[in-house]
Amino acid sequence: MPPVFSDQSTARSVQQPNGSHAPRKNALHGCLAAFIGLYASFFMPQAIAQNVDALNIRSLAATCANCHGTTGKVTEGSAVLGLAGLPADYIVAQMNAFKTGTRPATIMHQISKGYSDAQITQIAAYFAAQKK
Repeated sequence: MPPVFSDQSTARSVQQPNGSHAPRKNALHGCLAAFIGLYASFFMPQAIAQNVDALNIRSLAATCANCHGTTGKVTEGSAVLGLAGLPADYIVAQMNAFKTGTRPATIMHQISKGYSDAQITQIAAYFAAQKK
């Protein structure tokens, strides 16, 4: 049996087959739900991808923490250079110098060879964005 409109309020409630009254669903709610679903399906994958990229870059930068400190900040009086706030171009140039062997180092020449050029650029950008 299809719902029958109540005599009391045809605009606000619908009489159910069991005799109870339920509020009418507003057509706007359905449209709004469809819009939110469409919006989320279009923009959420981008946001998720950006978060994944940010986490990957942060993970790459975390490999430097043992020597250069968390987020590139070393303890005061350290012999190791802090990377936080250094220009990205400078970091890239130094990593490439370590990689080619033109800059002497104890361990950095080995570590730098483990990164691709794209990873070095990402790490450099991460540390350049950190505050000293």
